[in-house]
Amino acid sequence: MNIAVLVSGRGSNLQAIIDSIESGYLKARISVVISDIENAYALGRAKKHRIEAVFVDPEKYSSKDLYEKQVLAVLKKHNAELILLAGYMKILGKTLLSAYKNRILNIHPALLPAFPGLHAQKQAFEYGVKVAGCTVHFVDETLDCGAIILQRCVEVKEDDTDETLADRILEQEHKIYPEAVKLFVENRLRIEGRKVKILQS
Repeated sequence: MNIAVLVSGRGSNLQAIIDSIESGYLKARISVVISDIENAYALGRAKKHRIEAVFVDPEKYSSKDLYEKQVLAVLKKHNAELILLAGYMKILGKTLLSAYKNRILNIHPALLPAFPGLHAQKQAFEYGVKVAGCTVHFVDETLDCGAIILQRCVEVKEDDTDETLADRILEQEHKIYPEAVKLFVENRLRIEGRKVKILQS
């Protein structure tokens, strides 16, 4: 299966996917990495692993729709069958959502539906939760609201800061994102309303 990864930053979850493919755990290939930020470190990671790295400049387009049409053209050129969001800081619009319905995954650093949006780890820490974590979910029209595939809990320690908590959550992100992608690639996910059923292999 051809995977496209959309990025905006350092791309540590992209690296986790690359590593899982190179180790043989995930039977797929990343055909393209697309960024809305020209100097995103994630593009360098892609190039290091000889993966096509493409910068699509949102400033060149007068609307989100036109920008997403260009992204879609790149996806089609590289025969992308699944899109992974890995620190991609744009909210997807109808153009991409309709073209890849139920074929876009995201990783979020909180136990959804709690703490959607930006700085989720900081939100959770400041709220005083005893357990935080991360969620892999399908992407739909509502921010961080798509059907949940996998979640992983992380205990909040008494001496944590929001940064140390974020670091431990990130460790779990790097484990469950490849796991969720593997389930998708193996056609073991079924969406039934709000629930995602995981089929036995």
